[in-house]
Amino acid sequence: MKAAIVTIGDEILIGQIVDTNSSYIAKVLDKIGIATYEMFSISDDKQHILNTLFHLQNKVDVVIVTGGLGPTKDDITKKTFCDYFDDVLIEDNVVLEHVRELIEGFYKRPISQINKEQALVPSKAEILFNKMGTAPGMWMRKENTVFVSLPGVPYEMKYLIENEVIPRLIKQFKRPYIVHKTIMTYGRGESLIAEQIEDWEDNLPKNIRLAYLPSPGKVRLRLTARGESEDSLLEALEVQIKQLYELIGEIIVSIDEDESIEIVVGKLLKEKGVTLSLAESCTGGKIAETITTTSGASFYFKGSVVSYATEAKINILGIDEKLINDFSVVSEEVARSMALQSQKIFKSDYAIATTGNAGPSKGDSDAEIGTVFIALATPKEVYCEQFNFGQPREKVIGRAVNKAFELLYKEILKN
Repeated sequence: MKAAIVTIGDEILIGQIVDTNSSYIAKVLDKIGIATYEMFSISDDKQHILNTLFHLQNKVDVVIVTGGLGPTKDDITKKTFCDYFDDVLIEDNVVLEHVRELIEGFYKRPISQINKEQALVPSKAEILFNKMGTAPGMWMRKENTVFVSLPGVPYEMKYLIENEVIPRLIKQFKRPYIVHKTIMTYGRGESLIAEQIEDWEDNLPKNIRLAYLPSPGKVRLRLTARGESEDSLLEALEVQIKQLYELIGEIIVSIDEDESIEIVVGKLLKEKGVTLSLAESCTGGKIAETITTTSGASFYFKGSVVSYATEAKINILGIDEKLINDFSVVSEEVARSMALQSQKIFKSDYAIATTGNAGPSKGDSDAEIGTVFIALATPKEVYCEQFNFGQPREKVIGRAVNKAFELLYKEILKN
């Protein structure tokens, strides 16, 4: 079963906002066995919308459109749907009463004519009641394709997808199972992993596909299985994952895309009842940001010093100025001292420190651009590793963050 996702709005096309709706819808559809065949972002133009609908009719089973349902004149989706389905707008009393209650009851102001027009819907449409806003969703069929129109506001769209669209799709369509397993690996590049698992990949069953999803410092390996029995697919994937562990188990951190390394590390720290602190220079607080996006981080994360400038390393962390002068601010010696000082200041069990030249130009050190030192202070010792993460700057920072978590993960597992 195939779907297409269409987002309407010039604000997307000019880069004013990022289209997060499409990725959310595709993920939810995938979970119920519907594969997204195409995605489009199109302008608020009647003919462009019509051309897109004509293009997709009978090509896919369902088209989900978001955007263009607001009360202003530039929101033209409802009227365009009427043209496409040879239909007219009529007033829906249930929607009108909901709009009235929302405007007069919640916003405490009189309902206007423009608000009332939100209750105008195509006469042939099944109305998807939008509890979260004034614009209802619409469900319409033409020949072999269902067209669904939803508001572009993300929380309204999500409510309608979860409460109206998905239940209807499950009820009306027979769907195959699509099962994914994402293996999270850290510390090894895509090409090297591909070489190590080449024979295994060549012998995958025909209904199982492998995709490589690389990013700085990590590679996600996504296995996708399609078939009629969910239990059989899960069993087949477990067999393949077990074989994969035998080949590259030392770099596998989790078998869950939602369990990135910072989440796994956080769970380990919490389980063992130990704490972590940071002293960041070249990563500029990115490690701390990554940690604190995880709920429950307060159980193990004590804090961070972002000592970006040399003066901050001396005045706040208390790094010996002579050490910096003798070895440079980007050095193993300074990184080790930063980690120990962070451990001391925050009274933490573990401390990570980063210092380096992320580029594009050199700072207070002559170290080669891309050079990063990552130090880890443990309850027993402190050690440091040197890396060169190349360029550009974003890649250096991203790889440094992931490498820091990788070093901590391996250290915790040793104990």
